[in-house]
Amino acid sequence: MEAKAVARYISIAPRKVRLVADLVRSRDVEGALDILKFSNKTGARAIEKVMRSALANAGQNPDINVEDLYVKTIFVDNGPIRYWARFKGRLHVSRIRRRRCHITVVLDDR
Repeated sequence: MEAKAVARYISIAPRKVRLVADLVRSRDVEGALDILKFSNKTGARAIEKVMRSALANAGQNPDINVEDLYVKTIFVDNGPIRYWARFKGRLHVSRIRRRRCHITVVLDDR
């Protein structure tokens, strides 16, 4: 049985979150949460929150043993980008892109 959680419109660049997602992919949930807890990366807090949500979703199903769960899949998709302009000297305009991402975590038992 699988348990899934999705966090959408997280205001961190997907490239930064994918670095953390690669650390916890295919690990057991307890080990992955320990890695996320002691990681200094910016996306670690967002992934930890989604992983705890998926763990709570798994706890609602009586057929799933929570101790045997592992991270089956975790992926980070691009979200919408907010654009705005910053004006520079001599009539130049610099374009600023604020990126967002969607995080999906699927836990499964072994």
